[in-house]
Amino acid sequence: MGGSKLDELRAKYGASHGGEMFDPAFRKVADKIFTKNGTRLAPYAGVPTFLSAPHMPVEAENPDFGNLQVAITGVPMDLGVTNRPGSRFGPRALRSIERIGPYNHVLDCAPVQELRVADIGDVPFQSRYRLELSHDDIEKRFNQIVDAGVIPLAVGGDHSITHPIMKAVGRKQPVGMIHIDAHCDTGGMFDQTKFHHGGPFRNAVLDGVLDPARTIQIGIRGSSEYLWEFSYDSGMTVIHAEEIPGLGIPAIIEKAKAIVGDGPTYLSFDIDSLDPGFAPGTGTPEIGGLTTREVLELIRGLKGVNLVGGDVVEVAPQYDATTNTAQAGAQVLFEILSLMVFSPSVARTA
Repeated sequence: MGGSKLDELRAKYGASHGGEMFDPAFRKVADKIFTKNGTRLAPYAGVPTFLSAPHMPVEAENPDFGNLQVAITGVPMDLGVTNRPGSRFGPRALRSIERIGPYNHVLDCAPVQELRVADIGDVPFQSRYRLELSHDDIEKRFNQIVDAGVIPLAVGGDHSITHPIMKAVGRKQPVGMIHIDAHCDTGGMFDQTKFHHGGPFRNAVLDGVLDPARTIQIGIRGSSEYLWEFSYDSGMTVIHAEEIPGLGIPAIIEKAKAIVGDGPTYLSFDIDSLDPGFAPGTGTPEIGGLTTREVLELIRGLKGVNLVGGDVVEVAPQYDATTNTAQAGAQVLFEILSLMVFSPSVARTA
């Protein structure tokens, strides 16, 4: 390096602190995060919240959501699992993950700083034992969120929670869905109940809150294919994990955008869509899944979709001593929140 260039760099950067950025785009982000003397909150300090968003407790009755645009809500309930329990610990695990964000360099946004967003705590449950009652409690909470003109972003919990959430977001108009999962979750009744994590989207279609023609399910694999005939019969689009290398992620993104169009759309992400090599901490792992890089490319490609809600579900942290599963789940939560910066529905709540 020539002396003049080195002198120039020393003059510009030699005495600057970590928050002093000269590029206007980076400066815009840094100004929201760093104090004037160049420090920012230590990631291991303070009370943990989802994505380090502000904590804003909201009462179970007569809730006040203030001027929020997005409410991140924990749903610690796993009474609907068919095999291994534990996703009730998912919200706490995701809250404990530090150093997610604040800047999304691909989508060029800092969502926690750019949106009026808060961690509003967990769904108030009346009972830890009764599945159907828990679904009623979830539906009540998310009705409150939607009625307040706020966009819900949920952290589960098992995938059965998405049915009552959809009953709230699709109450006035059926929503489309981009569903990233190892399983279609359109099965029928098991053991005398239809309210389990293998059937939320059959229930949602039959309740008239999910439009199957505007639904795409991505990453499907494993030995349960024979359970998913409802997906095909109702008109959903299913992309199996085995098809993804041949199709390529860009083509899948375009297909998803074409299917959901510009109508209201829900994004549901099951952590078991990832290969268990990346995310072993889940109740129903299936080998041959997506990589974390593929998932990030896929979700980031959905910029501009009209999101009216989303979720990350099925993180069961006790099956993963490395915390990698929770890390992946928290990152996906961040990516979905980043998409909401660009959602027309969120913009209308400004």
